[in-house]
Formats: sequence, structure tokens, C-alpha cells
Amino acid sequence: MSTRVTQQLGIEVPLICGPMYPCSNPELVAAVSEAGGIGVLQPVSLVYVHKQPFREGVRAIRAMTDKPIGFNALIEHSSKTYERRMTTWIEEALDEGIRFFITSLGNPKWVVDMVAPHGGIVYHDVIHAKHAEKAMKGGVHGFIAVNSRAGGHAGQRDPKQLLEDLSGFGVPLVCAGGIGTPQQFSAAMQLGYDAIQMGTRFIATKECTAHADYKEAIIKANESDIVLTERVTGVPVSVIRTPYIDRIGTKAGAIARWMLKGRKRKRLMRTFFFLRSGLKLKQSLFRPISEKDILQAGKSVDGIHEIQNAGDIVRACATAWNDSKAVDSCPR
Repeated sequence: MSTRVTQQLGIEVPLICGPMYPCSNPELVAAVSEAGGIGVLQPVSLVYVHKQPFREGVRAIRAMTDKPIGFNALIEHSSKTYERRMTTWIEEALDEGIRFFITSLGNPKWVVDMVAPHGGIVYHDVIHAKHAEKAMKGGVHGFIAVNSRAGGHAGQRDPKQLLEDLSGFGVPLVCAGGIGTPQQFSAAMQLGYDAIQMGTRFIATKECTAHADYKEAIIKANESDIVLTERVTGVPVSVIRTPYIDRIGTKAGAIARWMLKGRKRKRLMRTFFFLRSGLKLKQSLFRPISEKDILQAGKSVDGIHEIQNAGDIVRACATAWNDSKAVDSCPR
């Protein structure tokens, strides 16, 4: 299953377990990597949700797999303290042998400058060509193409449109959003992507430590239950529609919208949103769902009907794609 992504990252299956706050626990990251894909740790989740000092958390993952793992750097400027902490985490990640980095919500140049001398590879989250142009100037090696079906911070274009927008940059492209089944994995690869990133599908796994209620909510949800809300981070985020989401609405209020339009004000407003919503997201992992919880998920919920082993998902996706290639190669 050789693609530009598998060649760059040294993995067997072009499948990334997307970094998730708060769901990226060490066992899940390790399981996906061990099965041949690549798990990506989310340092804020690792340290503040799963209570692992960063270096110890990386070593805990290493104890479960010696295969490549990745690191997610949320690089939007919020505070000097956060920036110093992220820089330290990246340095420690390099020390521990991590060489794949996914950057989000900022200019990735400084991360590229840090990791490239050590052989590090940086892919940047993009939702359209304008973001991609800026990231290319920063020296990134590939793109996580976040489409309109994604969980978390969703894009605006469907997978085919986004592929067409980004193909001209000449770097590997990873389809992120709406992939929950092996058949959807294979179909996205056939469009021309170099790899697939899946998040929501891996929440409903045995290795993910999310509460059973959260997993059950994903299994029961349909695509029509997924809505975008600005009231979690100030940027549209995909969540499962609940009575609580209906009550608070999906649009930021007038004051928040004004704050989000200013460069410095935007940082303050997003920090406020995260402090308010981060606890709700975190609580959904460890206790039964309450009426005020926020449950992140993408439109891939439509194809998720059971809790599976993460490794089985990776292997099923590999089989589906290989089977489709075998059919395509048969003489007509």
C-alpha cells in the first residue's frame, strides 16, 4: 500500500488516527500505529486530560508500540506561556524520536524550522487553497485536507472539491472528514488522496477511554444529527445535536463576533471559549453524559454501528482498498 504518505512516514497503511481533544489517549494512539497506520498524540489532551507528564506519556505509548507515532501542534498564538510549553513539548517529542508533526490554526513555519533539521515531516491542516499557499511558504511537506464532513474544526468544501483545489501544490494530501467505513476509505483513496485521516470512527473503539455514553451517542447518531457550532471555540466545530446545543444555539453572540474580528481580541475570545467549553468536553470522557455536555463528532457517524478494536479498523481499511485495486486490475 505504497503512497507518498506511507513513504514519507514509514508506515504500512495510509491511515492517520487524527489528533483529538480530549479523546486521544495513549492506548488509542499506540493501537493504530501498531496495526500499521499512524496514531497522533494531542499534547494538551495527553497532559491535561489523561494526566500524563508529556515525556512519560510518549514513553508509555512507546511501551505499547515501536512503530511511528505523530504529534499535533496547535500553533495559534494565545499566550507566551502556551507558546513556550508547546515549544518544549516539540523539543521533547524530537528527543523521543517523533518525526511526524501535524500543525493546526496558525503559521507552521516555526515548527518546520524546529523539526526539519532532525528529519521531521510537517503536515498542516488546511480547508482551502489560501491556507495552503501560506503553509507552503512555511515549508510544510503535506496537507491534511479538512473537508465539510469533518469532526472538530470542519472545512467548507466537499472531499472532491478540496482535492481539486489542493492538487496543484504537488505535496501529499490527506483526506480528513466523513470517513467511517472501509468502503469510504477505499472510495476516498480512489479519488486520488495519498492517505485518510479518521477521528470519530476511532472514538467508538475499545482502546479509546471515552465513556460508554459518548461511544453510544456516536453509534446512535445519523449524519443529520451533526451540526456546526461557533460556541465551543469561536470557530465552527462539528458536534452531535442535543437539546443543550439547541438551547444555547450555534452562532456566537454579538459581542463574541466583534471580539473574533480583531487580531488581539480574537485570541482572548477563543481562549475564553476554550476555557468554558474545554471542561465540558473533558467531562464527557469520564462520566455519564449530562444534559449540558458537548459531544464532538463528524458526519462519518452514519457508518458507525458498533464498537470495534482500533487495529481491526485499520486492517479492514487496508483490505478494502487492496480488494478495490484487485478488481480494477482485472481484465474486462
